[in-house]
Amino acid sequence: MKALLARQKAAHLRDGAPSAQVRVERIERCIALLVDHRREIEDAANEDFGARSPDVTAFTDVAASIGALKHAKANLAKWMRPQKRKTTPAILGLFGARAELVFQPKGVVGIISPWNFPVNLTFTPLAGVLAAGNRALIKPSEHTPATSALMARMFGSAFSEEEIAVVVGGPEIGEAFTRLAFDHLLFTGATSIGRHVMRAAAENLVPVTLELGGKSPVILSRSADMATAAARVMNGKTLNAGQICLAPDYVLAPRDKLESFVDEAAKSVERMFPTIRDNPDYTAVVSQRHHDRLQGYLDEARASGARVIEINPAGETLAQQEHRKIAPTLVIDPSDDLKIMREEIFGPILPIKTYERIDEAVDYINAHDRPLGLYWFGTDTAERDKVLSRTTSGGVTVNDVIMHVAQEELPFGGVGPAGMGGYHGEDGFREFSHKKAVFTQIPKDIGPLKMLRPPYGMGMRKYVDGQIRR
Repeated sequence: MKALLARQKAAHLRDGAPSAQVRVERIERCIALLVDHRREIEDAANEDFGARSPDVTAFTDVAASIGALKHAKANLAKWMRPQKRKTTPAILGLFGARAELVFQPKGVVGIISPWNFPVNLTFTPLAGVLAAGNRALIKPSEHTPATSALMARMFGSAFSEEEIAVVVGGPEIGEAFTRLAFDHLLFTGATSIGRHVMRAAAENLVPVTLELGGKSPVILSRSADMATAAARVMNGKTLNAGQICLAPDYVLAPRDKLESFVDEAAKSVERMFPTIRDNPDYTAVVSQRHHDRLQGYLDEARASGARVIEINPAGETLAQQEHRKIAPTLVIDPSDDLKIMREEIFGPILPIKTYERIDEAVDYINAHDRPLGLYWFGTDTAERDKVLSRTTSGGVTVNDVIMHVAQEELPFGGVGPAGMGGYHGEDGFREFSHKKAVFTQIPKDIGPLKMLRPPYGMGMRKYVDGQIRR
């Protein structure tokens, strides 16, 4: 890995910042890889998960990545233009001085991608990395070995190792990867691992973008249409079996609307998944370890006396099955000491807590770590504005879940334990660029410049006195 990084850094110094044409061509190669290997990607993801719909993979991993890459391709020339800034003092600008911001490639960006959307969370950040003119060294997840091996072959077929290289391996490789002296490091994964990544990167003062997670809440307003809200929340909770960093993690519902939401949630699941066990549209939990963890949450909730509602429309037995499928399950009013309320769920389990006044919901969210996403449903704009102004989260979707991540013109990122930094679209270009300040002084040594040098006289004193005032 050190040798790969050294080669990429040497190539960056040798070739300098690539032209817009070169950046576009690299992005086009990425798009071609996704188009040409679509079926292989679908098959690899299905193999890794045990059961994952090719439609889900095509939509979330392949098409979404192509969308991000095409957006960068269409706009990178505009993003690359220097930005003019005003001079200080302004009179220098009148005489021809210039202040501008120049966007320069950082060099080599390390990308640690996770298992839940292994292709998307490799190629989508690459849109910004390549648009900014960088090279990339990628460490995909060991939990999706078939997909990781496929991506290594894909990149190897279209890029030299001086441009993009992939290293595969287990936790020990991942740990060593985080200690490399990258020019920037992007990590997508659990908050607990993110702390270790940031600590390792600090050894070389490597700037980091951390896309972590957390417990993203849903607030249902009394003004919300419960049928619409339930359909959208349960779609977000069952997509990829809830194995999404932005999946709705728990719901805060008005007490008098609880049963209506529960009823509509069950109806929406039945419409989407009339069966679960052998339904190709319903994704399995990625590993036995994660399956056991989720079952442990449910066992603990039942033992505590919480009301647990399994939404299993066909009444199928899921205990003895080839793959690790868990039916969408609601847990009503769980106590806060349960693991299901203390840890990110990352599965098709949805706790629902109730409130009487909206301030209770806001206070509950603010009493916990700031989440990656927040979702509010309703038509009461005053309440919406109160929730958005009094809570802090990485991003927000109003009247739906997750969808803000699909907006290429909006940055995607967390805050606090949910992460730091952000990318997508122009914000990704800037995240992976060095924003270099460039000031060009007036060529001629005119009076206003001379007066700032010794011996100091009346002109200098008048200027300083003019600055020191209210």
